[in-house]
Amino acid sequence: MQRVTPLHERAALAPWGAKGDECAVEWIEPARRAGGAQRGRTMNKDLVQQDMFTVLHGQPAPVVTRWSYSAYDPFAVSLAVRTRQDRWVEWLIGRELVISALEEPTGEGDVRMRPLTVQGYDIVEIEIRSHDGRAVLEVDHELLRSFVESTLELVPVGTEAERMDLDGEIARITRSCAE
Repeated sequence: MQRVTPLHERAALAPWGAKGDECAVEWIEPARRAGGAQRGRTMNKDLVQQDMFTVLHGQPAPVVTRWSYSAYDPFAVSLAVRTRQDRWVEWLIGRELVISALEEPTGEGDVRMRPLTVQGYDIVEIEIRSHDGRAVLEVDHELLRSFVESTLELVPVGTEAERMDLDGEIARITRSCAE
């Protein structure tokens, strides 16, 4: 079962950008679906971050989502949705789930994803459930594929464990519990 963990439930995040900020590169890709607006991506040796417009079922206008991947947490992708109050609601999703969703329906439980063609656009539909309700998002398939490919450049599939410092994480958690 795939589990989505809202970030507010997580004890702490890895220090994104703590290393490698000096080699950050930013570029803007043209929009394909949401009226010609711009989308930005930031990438450095430890982080990939992609902003994209996303259709949220039941909403009249697209919302901004931010997809982030950190080499410090190599098995997870962060999906953040910007609310009307300029707050971000974030979930952690397994990177394998996102990779699989580019080709086939995947997931069960809290998160389900599937590639679709809607009105001539190739999208990935994301259904997120929690005790508070359910949301269905549509993201541009090629933008999501580009984001995933960037994560694979940072940490190829099968090498994730090499990027983790399990002893350091256990020590950090143990210290935080003792305080």
